[in-house]
Amino acid sequence: MAEVTATETAPGPRITHVRLTPVLIADPPLLNTTGVHQPYTPRLIVEIVTEGGVTGVGETYGDTKYLVLARALADALAGHQVADINGLFTLAGRVCHAEGGGLDVGGTRGVETAEKLRLSVVSAFEVACLDALGKTLGLPVHALLGGKVRDSVEYSAYLFYRWAEHPGGVGERDGWAAALDPAGVVEQARRLVERHGFSSFKLKGGVFAPDEEIAAIRALAEAFLGRPLRLDPNGAWSTETSLYVARELAGVLEYLEDPTTGTPAMAEVAAATGLPLATNMCVTTLAEIPEAFTTGAVQVVLSDHHYWGGLHRTRELAAICRTFGVGVSMHSNFHLGVSLAAMTQVAAAVPHLDHACDSHYPWSTEDVVAEPFTFEDGRIEVSDAPGLGVELDRDRLEFLHRRWLDDDGSLRDRDDLAAMRVARPGWSARRW
Repeated sequence: MAEVTATETAPGPRITHVRLTPVLIADPPLLNTTGVHQPYTPRLIVEIVTEGGVTGVGETYGDTKYLVLARALADALAGHQVADINGLFTLAGRVCHAEGGGLDVGGTRGVETAEKLRLSVVSAFEVACLDALGKTLGLPVHALLGGKVRDSVEYSAYLFYRWAEHPGGVGERDGWAAALDPAGVVEQARRLVERHGFSSFKLKGGVFAPDEEIAAIRALAEAFLGRPLRLDPNGAWSTETSLYVARELAGVLEYLEDPTTGTPAMAEVAAATGLPLATNMCVTTLAEIPEAFTTGAVQVVLSDHHYWGGLHRTRELAAICRTFGVGVSMHSNFHLGVSLAAMTQVAAAVPHLDHACDSHYPWSTEDVVAEPFTFEDGRIEVSDAPGLGVELDRDRLEFLHRRWLDDDGSLRDRDDLAAMRVARPGWSARRW
């Protein structure tokens, strides 16, 4: 008897072709421990078209290293069953191995590997497949993930130290003032609350000396009594500094995110403080879970469907965290409405979502979806429309793609360090 492959038996239509559209989107001058956001950041829109004429859409990072693998996978997908998600991962592992092997993928996700890069690429294809399948069946994506357990998803106000404009006035002005001290951070938070109704706050730290950021958190605690607060210095502190901040902010923070770098250092901090530690840096793959959980290094994992390889794997992660008594929330990078739709759909299907999710979306001034999202009381309503519940604005997508085509290559790879050195030559990432 001839062997039958999963692709031959999986239900649903086949993929006829894939469209990849890299774009550059306006990004404010938000500061972090590495530097400052560039005037524009690259994203990639993935469209999967089925034999029935249905188009599913996904989104991920658009840097060159992601595009290389995305093009290889797109070329190999013709004829693949749109419902065969397991087969998609098998295909990605085969097709992308030679393309991605040995790449230095860099970044702030702990120890980087080519496998992490592949997962970030395949995530957009998985979301696009689920979007197409949902549209074909007349079901929302959350129904394909087991069904929603909440009708809306709570997001947190994402606060940043920032400049009023990019160095030299390059890029778009977004109308926000500089925020470089506690008063500026509190004013930023007030404005986000007025616009979007957020009831919790996360400050991106690692920018100024720890005492200055402690003062900012205390100012927020005074201005917004009883509201959950978080601080994330992206691993910029030593274990000693992390312990100092944890002591100073005990009883003030909901959790402290990635105060230091690496699981052993996080475990050392966690063992000496009662303040919960969260991460999106030392736990970003299944292989990193055993050490982190058995040593008690983290109490909250910030999932990210881009990192983990899609929505199914995000639910798997949440189940593992629940087994070990580890909390779950959601990490964000600068993204468009397609990713926000995917984040909201999977968050709706995770039974134990313990904290409000992160999102950069309120900082976006551009989008590719026809109807951009709005927050009501800090929440996004979960769409029950087929698929992700979004459609692309073709004119806007073409405009942002044209910006990418017209770029000389200097902005096609996000580099916060290089962007900072435009204003401050010789700048290097800080560590306290």
